[in-house]
Amino acid sequence: MKQHILALAILSACSSMAAAQSSVTMYGMVDMGVVRESGGAAGSVTKLTSGVENGSRIGFRGTEDLGGGNSAIFLLESGFQADTGALGQGGLLFGRQAYVGLAGNWGTLTLGRQYAPNYTTMTTVGDPFVAGLAGVFSSVFANSGARMNNAVKYVSPKFNGLSGEVVYGAGEVAGSNSASSVAGAALAYSAGAFNMRVGYHHRDNDTATLKNQSAARNTLLAMNYDWKVVKGFFAYGVNKGLNSSQLSNPNAYGLAVAARPSTDSRDLLVGVTVPAGPGRVIASYIHKDDRTAFNQDASQYAIGYTYLLSKRTDLYAAYGKISNENGASYTVNSAIDTGSGNRAFNLGMRHLF
Repeated sequence: MKQHILALAILSACSSMAAAQSSVTMYGMVDMGVVRESGGAAGSVTKLTSGVENGSRIGFRGTEDLGGGNSAIFLLESGFQADTGALGQGGLLFGRQAYVGLAGNWGTLTLGRQYAPNYTTMTTVGDPFVAGLAGVFSSVFANSGARMNNAVKYVSPKFNGLSGEVVYGAGEVAGSNSASSVAGAALAYSAGAFNMRVGYHHRDNDTATLKNQSAARNTLLAMNYDWKVVKGFFAYGVNKGLNSSQLSNPNAYGLAVAARPSTDSRDLLVGVTVPAGPGRVIASYIHKDDRTAFNQDASQYAIGYTYLLSKRTDLYAAYGKISNENGASYTVNSAIDTGSGNRAFNLGMRHLF
């Protein structure tokens, strides 16, 4: 009997040690909302959709203690549409993120499908809507691409408020090391209520058959400051080259000549969040200055409110409107969907688990 008790004690101790040395966590989010879009050539549309405030997802993250302050880490994150059950990100199983790497006092090195530094700059510092709802920055502000495939990323530890990251995504085109490759970097600084981040993104547009294409280059400055009664946001972007500025729906307004994506533009965002009861009011203004001969400028105005039912559940409402000039065709999007017109209203619920 004593031997059985001793064996159980040893097994229990080993189990506790294993749990302390490694762990795997499952997490996720379900977001569903009613979206009313209007102003497009196809007419108004009302839909029940997933991923309005944030994309619905399920993920797994893990870590293993390697000793000496070092750890092996991984993350697998799958996006899905809660309204239909379909996979997101074009049907990719782990389309949101998929990487493995090492972490320690020296920083973090990861390999796989990962967020681009410019996108993280906007979502963590520059955009009060945090890349969601009818005020999402990417409706008008240049989005150089949220994620990078085949990417090797290094993120430094923070030193006196400063930190940085660099990333390279291989194009994997035979006969060329640079074709279709993507590279990015960011430098961040935080001190108390102030946060600032500068990002850069470079995309090589060459393919196996198309050579000597101009590269896309996006440079971005973002900052915010929290006065407690109000938090202010600012972002400014310089975009040059082919594919440096997106058009999510190039001919949403049925124009005789479809809008042309800008190859030379400047973007400006100013915004605020204001605590209000158990939630917050969110507002932003974005202007795109198209510096090509077509001069297809656009401005977006947006306001929203999120109401916290708990730490993990909130209700939201938002409205966004875009004024297009000279045949521009920017549409009001949400976190996942591309819009169909220049006006959109959102009403929904998000739950984290």
